[in-house]
Amino acid sequence: MTIAAEIAPHLPYLRRFARALNGTQAGGDSYVVATLEALVADPASFPRDIPARIALYRIFLKLWSSMPVNMAASHAGATRAGAVERNLDALTPRPRQAFLLRTVEGFAIQDVAAVLDIDVDAAAALVEQAGREIAEQVATDVLIIEDEPIIALDIETLVQELGHSVTGIARTHKEAVALVKQKRPGLVLADIQLADGSSGLEAVAEILETIDLPVIFITAYPERLLTGDRPEPAFLITKPFQPEAVKAAISQALFFDRRSERKVA
Repeated sequence: MTIAAEIAPHLPYLRRFARALNGTQAGGDSYVVATLEALVADPASFPRDIPARIALYRIFLKLWSSMPVNMAASHAGATRAGAVERNLDALTPRPRQAFLLRTVEGFAIQDVAAVLDIDVDAAAALVEQAGREIAEQVATDVLIIEDEPIIALDIETLVQELGHSVTGIARTHKEAVALVKQKRPGLVLADIQLADGSSGLEAVAEILETIDLPVIFITAYPERLLTGDRPEPAFLITKPFQPEAVKAAISQALFFDRRSERKVA
């Protein structure tokens, strides 16, 4: 199979990634074109020992990183609006690359490492650094809906490590709604099966009737969320969870939440 045929299915996604990385459609597309021109000029530069998608992104990022103009181009569109663009500009380049590969492009952490040509631990450290940098820009108050005390404390620790504050820990539907009335959170982390037999899913649905905010479900019963009903599980983590997965989901939810703003002390 020719290189052109191998990379063709991945080009629309590379354009999406380039636009997010560069900050403008025109700027992103120019780097994609430059990548294709580089491949035409030197086909041997295309690695054959790794999957085509990983190879394509690796070549693109090597070219992007070699051009000092990329940072100036990403800030040239000063009239851009929206929390996502502001958050992207605030991230340092290497963590930004790792974060976008992981969250926007959906690469597994092993593949992020392969694209960046680094080891897995280094890739995970970059994603975590991006999470910390995002937290500095969109630090918020978090409500935890979880009836298991030890799990709730673990989640609280993860939230605080990212620089966010916890408004409270609710063990029941009733407690969750009451806590929201006391202090409006910017993010909810919710289990769906609670202490008194009540439903965290129903609690979240009631909360979303009065405020609009991102929700991350952390549950041992993910199949109960696959109903198509609101709230849709845009962010879903299955128990038992990995701490890194929770941190990444928190950063991702806030990063792409266009309502997010810096918390005022």
